[in-house]
Amino acid sequence: MVLAEQSSQNRISSAPQRMKLRYGFNEIYGWWHFSQSEHREEIQRRLRLMDTKVVRVFVFDQPVPDPFKDWHSFEGVLQAILDIGAKPMITFAKFPPPYDRKKNIRDFAARVSEVIWGCVERWGGEEVSQWYWCIWNEPNNLIVGGDLTVEQYLEIYEAVADEILRLLAPYLAGRKAMIGGPAIDGTHRAYWMDWIARLLSDVDQRKVGFVSWHCYGDWRPAVPSQSLNLQMWGSPDSPNGAVFEKLLLAQTPSYETRARGVARLLEGRDVLNVCGELNTMSHHEHYYTLGHNQNLLGAAYYASALIHLIRGGGDLELRWTATAHSDAYGLIYMDGKPSPAALAKQLFAQHVRFGTEVRFPANRIGAPNLDVIISRSDDRISAVFVNTSRSAITLAPRDFDAALERCGTVFRIDSTTNDRVTAGKLSGQFILNGYGIGVITTAGAETIFE
Repeated sequence: MVLAEQSSQNRISSAPQRMKLRYGFNEIYGWWHFSQSEHREEIQRRLRLMDTKVVRVFVFDQPVPDPFKDWHSFEGVLQAILDIGAKPMITFAKFPPPYDRKKNIRDFAARVSEVIWGCVERWGGEEVSQWYWCIWNEPNNLIVGGDLTVEQYLEIYEAVADEILRLLAPYLAGRKAMIGGPAIDGTHRAYWMDWIARLLSDVDQRKVGFVSWHCYGDWRPAVPSQSLNLQMWGSPDSPNGAVFEKLLLAQTPSYETRARGVARLLEGRDVLNVCGELNTMSHHEHYYTLGHNQNLLGAAYYASALIHLIRGGGDLELRWTATAHSDAYGLIYMDGKPSPAALAKQLFAQHVRFGTEVRFPANRIGAPNLDVIISRSDDRISAVFVNTSRSAITLAPRDFDAALERCGTVFRIDSTTNDRVTAGKLSGQFILNGYGIGVITTAGAETIFE
């Protein structure tokens, strides 16, 4: 596919907007490698290069150290988050049913109180008051969150939020506490936006600092389900192969529409719009995902999703997950080496920075597999091009913005770069060979790409 010649209509870009999306991660199974292993410094260096501002960890549910049983390790995880210049998002989930039993709710809120008290004692109230507090995780998902009713969830939310506010109030100095939820499963659950609408309408806004929603490209295996002896729960097999790859990458525009839809619910409110989990596929095993969370397809998926989240007005994205622990989720392997998707995020975050002016060239009917974002500040101009197809695309930067002719360096990671980033001098056109991203910039010397 050649895009060297374009009409003036195709060169029209959207009006500039301010880049307000902050980058972050969930850190779950790889917590030990991130905070205590011999490779922790390299893992943390990569996360800094990805401009990581928030890291979500779990209490009482996912395999992060239980603060009541192993405070030392739990403290180490939180300190590692602070060491990379980020803030923790501590997610409190969950307790055994019945979920509407008053004693269970009181006991849960009391345990939450103990954790927050310990954090205030260790890091001080001023610091801890700037952290994020997520109440529950996917309450509409039977396996993950217990399949609560909205009414059950709101009762739990109110009780826990009251306790968080009680402990943080002396340190907020007029700021709003970053309490939120419902971390709703929006991948294959109907009516997921109802939960956000009810949280906003039924709860005092002093108790809601953000709303959180999750979205993956697919949860089904990338291979025939019968080969894995899987129960599909009434759902069809994924189409597998090249068709499944196309189906996955066809999902990325939905991040824009979802973010924009949530933004409408938030209009006039001081509440952040958070995509709390995203990834190409929702599963931990390589035989299930075929590497699509971490390989070049995963790199293209993540970069495309970021562009659409920025277009849609998202405030924070938290990819699942940061560090791999012999699983098929994490961007950075447990020895500190980056996956192709990690390198793509590293390039993206260095060139699409918080607070810069961003524009999006108009959708091109003839190039549905190309996503582009242009970022400009006083000292640089950069553009990120994402190829979401197996075919090669030839790109002429001047056809997207005349100012891009100032860019002298091109960085690429695609099917010809051997899972690494290559850097070269930009002269006229360049080619993206299959899945991957290309970055052109006037700030080549300042870019860390290894």
